[in-house]
Amino acid sequence: MHHAISTHLFVNHRLSTALLDRILNAGVDLVELFCARQHLDYRNEDQIREVAIFLKDVPLRVHSIHLPMFSDDCWGKTGPRSVIDIASPSRANRIAAVDEAKRALDLADAFPFSYAIQHIGVGFDDEWSLHKVDAAFDSLDELRNFARQRGVEVLVENIPNALSSAKKIVEFFDSTHLNLGVCLDTGHANMMEGFDEAFNLLENRIRSLHVHDNNGVDDKHLFPMVHEGGTLNWERTMKRLRTLPSTVPLLLELKEDPSMSDPLDRVKDVFENLEKQS
Repeated sequence: MHHAISTHLFVNHRLSTALLDRILNAGVDLVELFCARQHLDYRNEDQIREVAIFLKDVPLRVHSIHLPMFSDDCWGKTGPRSVIDIASPSRANRIAAVDEAKRALDLADAFPFSYAIQHIGVGFDDEWSLHKVDAAFDSLDELRNFARQRGVEVLVENIPNALSSAKKIVEFFDSTHLNLGVCLDTGHANMMEGFDEAFNLLENRIRSLHVHDNNGVDDKHLFPMVHEGGTLNWERTMKRLRTLPSTVPLLLELKEDPSMSDPLDRVKDVFENLEKQS
């Protein structure tokens, strides 16, 4: 499998060409850019230009972007208006959320990428309702068409809430007939129905991955087989992941650990350990 990493690992730092160069030198050939304004400010033309110029001259390809979760640069701390929720029953809030996602999708005008990862709902406590399902359908239908004009496919990610567990995603597609692919998140599956069931439910729609570990309760984005406390069975998980098409990379979505002097060195360990699993 191709090795890829999300810049979520460095989400609290500005995405610079120096950081991208470090990722490239870690032996990674594909990257997912995490759209958070303190990291990759998709509204900042200077930063976008800097990244685009760098990517033209190096063998590092952008596989995907993660669409923004907040419109501010501090994880929504400026207030509820900064939360991006495409499933909001409020029409005004939904339109604002879609518009913000479109701003990020416009990155395709600066550099190419294949996929854009989108959440349905926000917090883990988000409850299911028909109004939210209708709002999510309207949003995703609009974003799908907007992205398609830019050569990008929108993927829905399974997250641990009542709207978008693997089971709920299947129900959503069945009821809306919205034909989208998915990004399978191993850690989120581990917190919900379990990886095996999530994989079985979503297998035919998987176009990308978010690979990380946790204890089944807390969304810690642990380094697989490096951090203690993870509960995923990586031998079984890798056996299933290897059955996916070759276009689906082994993409790590990890959380920064202040105790690591160079997390990219440990990323190399993660890939090596995962590849050893039969």
